[in-house]
Amino acid sequence: MTKSIISAMFICGSSILTAAELKWNFEENANEPKWVSVNDTVMGGRSKGGPEVKEGFLHFSGTLSLENNGGFSSIRTRDFSGDLSDSEGLVLRVLGDGRTYQLRVSTDATYRRSRIAYRADFETKKGEWTEVKVPFSSMKPGWRGMKLKGPELDLTKVTEIGILLGDKKPGEFALKVDWVKSY
Repeated sequence: MTKSIISAMFICGSSILTAAELKWNFEENANEPKWVSVNDTVMGGRSKGGPEVKEGFLHFSGTLSLENNGGFSSIRTRDFSGDLSDSEGLVLRVLGDGRTYQLRVSTDATYRRSRIAYRADFETKKGEWTEVKVPFSSMKPGWRGMKLKGPELDLTKVTEIGILLGDKKPGEFALKVDWVKSY
């Protein structure tokens, strides 16, 4: 199987791909979305972290800081649009650091003119590869750390997939992702 996005209907950059399943394997020159960082520095915090795709892995690492009311670091896709309505959830193969991360999915849904993130926590085991299965049914809507009662997650309009660390534990972190796929 080639290492690329294989999904229901995805636009990554200028390419539209159609298939039955999403799968990212982080190979060089693969037709996968770009990953960018969004840290608490957007609100005055001091956390540092970001993505790096190298040697066939997505690396998410940095330092979490609680200074200046900070406390989160995140990475997310850009140039992505997809329909995951035929899937039950996402599964990731990760090399963990023992911390608890959030898997996040966004659509065109907004609250106060900003994007809502549907999120679910997943735990990692320090120094161990694990497969983390996150059902979409477990994802709850939120906005800037605040829990919302709705709207429901519309899987036909996925615009972003991301990972966030905000466990209120300052210090270095490192998560390595081998692959991400829908199931």
